[in-house]
Amino acid sequence: HYADRPQCNAIPDASGPHCTAKGCDSFAETFISARWQPTRSAGNPMKIGILSRNPKLYSTSRLLEEALAAGHDCRVIDTLKCYMDISSAKPSVWYRGIELEHLDAIIPRIGASITNYGTAVIRQFEMMDTYSLVGSIPLGRSRSKLRALQLLSKKGLGMPATGFAHDISNTRQLIQLVGGAPVVVKLLEGTQGRGVVLAETAKAAESVIDAFKELSADFLVQEFIKEAGGSDVRCFVIGTKVVAAMERTSAAGEFRSNLHRGGSAKLTKLTKLERRTAIKAAQTMGLSVAGVDLLRSDRGPLVMEVNSSPGLRGIEEATGVNVAGKIIEFIESHVHTGKSQRRVKG
Repeated sequence: HYADRPQCNAIPDASGPHCTAKGCDSFAETFISARWQPTRSAGNPMKIGILSRNPKLYSTSRLLEEALAAGHDCRVIDTLKCYMDISSAKPSVWYRGIELEHLDAIIPRIGASITNYGTAVIRQFEMMDTYSLVGSIPLGRSRSKLRALQLLSKKGLGMPATGFAHDISNTRQLIQLVGGAPVVVKLLEGTQGRGVVLAETAKAAESVIDAFKELSADFLVQEFIKEAGGSDVRCFVIGTKVVAAMERTSAAGEFRSNLHRGGSAKLTKLTKLERRTAIKAAQTMGLSVAGVDLLRSDRGPLVMEVNSSPGLRGIEEATGVNVAGKIIEFIESHVHTGKSQRRVKG
């Protein structure tokens, strides 16, 4: 099944500067899912690097699987093991003691905890004229909850009423700013539902806000969209299309619908307005690939978050769509048509 795949000789591994085709096949087969049987082959094979700290993660292994199945030379690169020569007239990235040869494209899967270093690595590849599926500037935008909301608001996209402050002498004023209790209080640095608290009364909200203030933690206060019923919609955007969408519902006794917190997911059909909203939100961030989370409210779809590194397991299992394959196809169409150089303003 893998006999025709090229040698993965662009990127060194722990055992040496090159890995043989046999070694690459063994690595890929470890993570191949029986559910997907891709047969498409690339007309113009590329060298692709997936920036990920863990090759065993579902999203990373699926992207690797699809890239290899399409005939590309693809390897997983541990982002934190990259180091860079930024003073040279010829920028370069080094990995495990060896300078990486030119890659046609990189697929960043950057965790929130390494955003700053991950952004620097992406920027270095951009300086080397490597196409990045997620650009350094869009990644930075999306990782800052406050900046993202300000950009979305400027574009007129619907959002829950949101308040932000550093020094609040009167906590009740901030609560009233978003329409009063119940409110949702979110840490700016939280991910996957962590650092998100539902305060059902004004007194509870004041207590949570005061606690965050004592910790010198930056936070947002948002209105609680009761009619959403503990559900949200994850729209997976690639380019100018929503390729898959699922409705996520929170577990019993929980208001956060994150699958990591025990929520469930099912296929859902989007309205035209929801589809347009998701695409516009991704474009506002400058993201070619994004997971856009929407709340279904009485006043229409509200953008809750735009994720620059959306997971693939939930969306693929809930919808049956080969999202990883569509991502590889998108990269193929952009690298080989000269669309790899994008200019995104900060």
